[in-house]
Amino acid sequence: MDTFQTIQALREELNQHNYNYYVLDNATITDLEFDLKLKELQVLEDKHPEYFDEDSPTQRVGGGITKNFNTIAHETRMYSLDNSYSKEELLEWEKRVQKGLGTTDIQYTCELKYDGASISITYEDGKLTQAVTRGDGFQGDEVTTNIKTIRAVPIKLKGDYPPKFDIRGEIILPLEGFAKMNRELIEIGETPYANPRNTASGSLKLQDSGEVAKRPLDCLLYSIIGNNLPFKTQFEGLEKARQWGFKVPKQSALANSMEEVMAFIDHWDTHRHDMPYETDGVVIKVNDLHQQEELGYTAKSPRWAIAYKFKAERVATRLKSITYQVGRTGAITPVANLEPVQLGGTTVKRASLHNADQIAKLDVREGDEVFVEKGGEIIPKIIAVVDKDNRPKNSEPTIYITRCPECKTELVRKENEAQHYCPNFYGCPPQVTGRIAHFVSKKAMNIDSLGLGTIELLYSKEKIHNYSDLYFLKYEEIVGLEKWLDNDEAGLDNDGELQVRLDKAIYGLSKNWGNLTLTEAVEIGKKIKKITDIFTIDTSELEIDQKRFKIFISKFQSAKLNLNIEGYKNFENFVSLNYLLYLKFPNYFQDDFFSKDELNNIKFIDNLLNFERLKFDEKLYKKFETFVINISDRNRVSIQDISAKKIIESIELSKQIPFEKVLFALGINDVGEVSARNIAAHFKNIENIMTASYEELTNIRDVGKSVATNILTFFANTKNVASVNRLIQQGLKFKIEEKELSSDKLNNLTFVISGTFTISRDELKNKIEENGGKVSGSPSKNTSYLIAGDNMGPAKREKAEKDKIKIITENEFYKLINEE
Repeated sequence: MDTFQTIQALREELNQHNYNYYVLDNATITDLEFDLKLKELQVLEDKHPEYFDEDSPTQRVGGGITKNFNTIAHETRMYSLDNSYSKEELLEWEKRVQKGLGTTDIQYTCELKYDGASISITYEDGKLTQAVTRGDGFQGDEVTTNIKTIRAVPIKLKGDYPPKFDIRGEIILPLEGFAKMNRELIEIGETPYANPRNTASGSLKLQDSGEVAKRPLDCLLYSIIGNNLPFKTQFEGLEKARQWGFKVPKQSALANSMEEVMAFIDHWDTHRHDMPYETDGVVIKVNDLHQQEELGYTAKSPRWAIAYKFKAERVATRLKSITYQVGRTGAITPVANLEPVQLGGTTVKRASLHNADQIAKLDVREGDEVFVEKGGEIIPKIIAVVDKDNRPKNSEPTIYITRCPECKTELVRKENEAQHYCPNFYGCPPQVTGRIAHFVSKKAMNIDSLGLGTIELLYSKEKIHNYSDLYFLKYEEIVGLEKWLDNDEAGLDNDGELQVRLDKAIYGLSKNWGNLTLTEAVEIGKKIKKITDIFTIDTSELEIDQKRFKIFISKFQSAKLNLNIEGYKNFENFVSLNYLLYLKFPNYFQDDFFSKDELNNIKFIDNLLNFERLKFDEKLYKKFETFVINISDRNRVSIQDISAKKIIESIELSKQIPFEKVLFALGINDVGEVSARNIAAHFKNIENIMTASYEELTNIRDVGKSVATNILTFFANTKNVASVNRLIQQGLKFKIEEKELSSDKLNNLTFVISGTFTISRDELKNKIEENGGKVSGSPSKNTSYLIAGDNMGPAKREKAEKDKIKIITENEFYKLINEE
């Protein structure tokens, strides 16, 4: 097999694996094996650019920049659906359909309604040629480059597909991927995304397709538009789409009556939380395409389809208190602390109150019984007070705080903004530690040995006051430091039981029972709702040590059988503290060892260590102490010998982080990864940025008025400048490392190389870069020249000619740089 055949075979194999995983839901290869094969293909393609193919699996990584999204008219309008909110409304719709068709012999399809961003994708001769957002239904934004980065979207089709058609569906963000993105944001002190739908929609409009590729977007398709389609019903169309390689939702069904439609709705209203995506209803369509055509459309929507919207989930519970959180930027967020209640399959004990205006609008007060609703938001929200008229006589209106809950500084509220802010930028502990957490985060300086708990410990012990202090830390100063973190209450008080989070429970139990890591315990905790579910889950795809997990299960099962009790106080997402103590210390603890009064009087689980009536010998007490610390929600943070050495080493290693990441790490408001990269590339060094004008800043891609203003404000502050100067003194990279140029003759020119030459491809690439030019792997509208060598790949030539890119020979290139 020659090189070209090897490349083609790898492409076909990877495409088949994608099809198996995304369409058939049957993984035939591990993620690691897939990545290794993809890397193998990438290496071969880099060595042989003459075999470039824009449809290769390697092209899904993105990297292209779209400055402006073209507006494209839909060949067939993207209508909206009428909504119904009751079964009576569905029956009225059925009557209209029957009247319009003059028959009651009608079959329906029922499909889940996914809460995502609508998309229309065009295929010609089996190849993806265009992707357009819904827009206003008549026209939308072309986002083809971004859509190609989503692995669930096929670039080439298989089977008996029509020559040209559009397929429509939703770009969605799975809940697990959304939660992971938000955890990463919270870890660095950033505001989490509001909901999966808006995040998916915003992702499609990112200018850098490389950033889109990093997001765990998915695509579900459900409607084919075109002429002479090879099927006669909606349901047949779904099956055809699946055969051609599209990811089509499995949760669809045929219904021969409205009673069967209702049964489908009732089933999924109950089971929608089993889905990995946000669903907000059911779409009911007339199945027969001829009947659809006969019914036609109103001015806004098809007469042959309707959406049944699930009722927003709401429950009533008691508002215990209102507390206030301070973010990295000083923004104040009021949080409602609730009596625990089950909502949407999870236990809820907090809800959002947004801001002072929302509190005033709801007239919500501590002690009120309130309605809590859960939509697509990251946390539930209070939507109303149940009964204002029957409040106790001593009920007092909520007075929004005027001072910071952390540092007591008087709050400010900017004009036309709903949020209050603490202006104590340099002295408010959560702001300072939040900025340092952002600085050390993976996407910034990547100092992975410094978590938020350790940062707060170092700050509380006055070892650091800002991120530049990190580079002056010494091993002797930090080894042995420790403190308790008061981050959260111990658990939920339910029938006098103190509860422990599942992941913490698993972590605590596994000590000497396999010794799972906290990360492993967290991964397992995500997969189960009750502690006893652990015996039935499939852990094959989890990144855990399977041998240790088997030991843990064996020990857990033995302890459970010896107790002769089955799932004592087995709450969802939590487990009873007493049950854990029975399991771990069966010879010491007996039924209800801790009374209701005792448990109600402790704030943190680790307060159990202060109970005088616990008479342990020294060895048993040490085990009990370790167990309590491991299951505590707050934990004790300490810096021991190995940790201290790792912290110092990680800080030193971070000095190699490139300039654009250092700039992002500084935490300038609204300067994200992409804008930091663009700013660094434009100005080359920090000195140029510090002296840049407003006009210079706003001329850079992704730098708007507010970002430019924030940059100017940041560097106008002498404390910020002092921190940057200290970082420069410590050797951090504050300039772009570029090769010394022989000339600037090729400035602002981009080249693509294809074929073989009299010198090696690397030498040719170096000549381009040494004269100020850039080299790209494939032709695009931004390409200035294609340098054509012998045996040039036909695909690149065809693409260059189509985009009217100038094709030159090796000798013509030498003339450009006066090197003949």
